[in-house]
Amino acid sequence: MQLDDEVKADLQRRLRRVEGQVRGIQKMLDEDRECRDVVTQLAAVTKAIEQVGFRMLASGLVSCVQDPERAAAEGYAVDEVERLFLKLT
Repeated sequence: MQLDDEVKADLQRRLRRVEGQVRGIQKMLDEDRECRDVVTQLAAVTKAIEQVGFRMLASGLVSCVQDPERAAAEGYAVDEVERLFLKLT
């Protein structure tokens, strides 16, 4: 599945943000922060990672709908993309 350059840039930005959040969590642990604060940040990171996956697959799904023959030839028929979506849920 070929991703548009704009989508790739968006995914990279999101992943850099997640990376910063993870470093923040590590610092929170070093500082012995409250468990509920750490868990709140872990939940935010989990949600952010899920959003990266959904954004990537949504872009792929658009590609599949626009040119289903090419997508199927590349191994990304609509049913395969649907299975990938379900893996994220």
